[in-house]
Amino acid sequence: MSKSIFVRPFSAGDEDTWDAFVVTHSQGALYHLSGWREVIEKTYGHKSYYLIAERRLLEGASQGKPVIEGILPLVHLKSPLFGNALISMPFVDDGGILASAESVEEALLSAAVAQGDRLGVETIELRHAGLQAIFQGKRSQFESHPMVTSSHKVRMVLDLPETAEILLKSFKAKLRSQIKKPQKEGLISKIGGVELLADFYKVFAVNMRDLGSPVHSKAMIGNTLRTFEASSRICMIYQGRTPVAGGVIIGFKGVLRNLWASSLREYGRLSPNMLLYWAMLAYACEQGFTAFDFGRSTPEEGTYKFKAQWGALPVPLYWHYFALNGKAVGDPDSKKGTFDIAMRLWKKLPVPVSKILGPMIRKHIGL
Repeated sequence: MSKSIFVRPFSAGDEDTWDAFVVTHSQGALYHLSGWREVIEKTYGHKSYYLIAERRLLEGASQGKPVIEGILPLVHLKSPLFGNALISMPFVDDGGILASAESVEEALLSAAVAQGDRLGVETIELRHAGLQAIFQGKRSQFESHPMVTSSHKVRMVLDLPETAEILLKSFKAKLRSQIKKPQKEGLISKIGGVELLADFYKVFAVNMRDLGSPVHSKAMIGNTLRTFEASSRICMIYQGRTPVAGGVIIGFKGVLRNLWASSLREYGRLSPNMLLYWAMLAYACEQGFTAFDFGRSTPEEGTYKFKAQWGALPVPLYWHYFALNGKAVGDPDSKKGTFDIAMRLWKKLPVPVSKILGPMIRKHIGL
């Protein structure tokens, strides 16, 4: 009996076996789930190339039932301004190759390079929350494709106790006081589903404009909530009936992840963001999650320090960039100066205009 690895494209009907592999694999994470394919295609129209590696048992002329040994979700982003790339996964922190062995990783990467060559992409970007075995070796078979690894971003993750009461007691007195302040000011929290989307987007769109960043479309968030309806929630903070802060959270395999969060600067003196994060953390404890993922940050910058004060610890992200056009891979951060100028200009846009133009641009930005 011999065993061979075959890589094939994802097809309709593969959702259950794909997701079962993600659930059972020790490194399987939220962004590996097949539902993201539907969310991104439905929202922005980007074509996906999800790959499945199967190990087939061969006995003479007979063939055993294929068993999934690895997956690689890829999404094609192409625009004249932002480039032409296959990304796993765009708009989120990780994704990348998920496999049972290094040989399977190699097969999936080879298939991704072949797909990239067929599409004429400039780069393949693979985002991982850990350093896969294939990237720790010499990679001799891929030397013709220069690679740069960026590891300056981290996820900020907090291990959770059994109850919110225990978590609150573990905080320093200053942090507990900051949590109580918005409550004393009369702010209240509410957790729900897609019925809170309009309120969240009011806050989210304004905050993104204030940060100088094109906002995701409302449909992106709505499609995410509907696709992951059983595991997703919106947490909102209100002053009276006015939404002043909000976050979108999704749970998977014991981890509650904060996908998007925003608060309005004009209410900053009331510290609504402190109540927002406490409400999300308390919910995580109440629902039995063992960890809370605050999301991506750059070490020592403002958001990193904000998350660290809650006790969150950094988990390195490894983003690998492969050049398929024969050129050297440039520094992923080399365009920072250009983006800084664009951010300053974006902050001056009226919010209604930013809500129209933002999604048209954001759909092409893989970050």
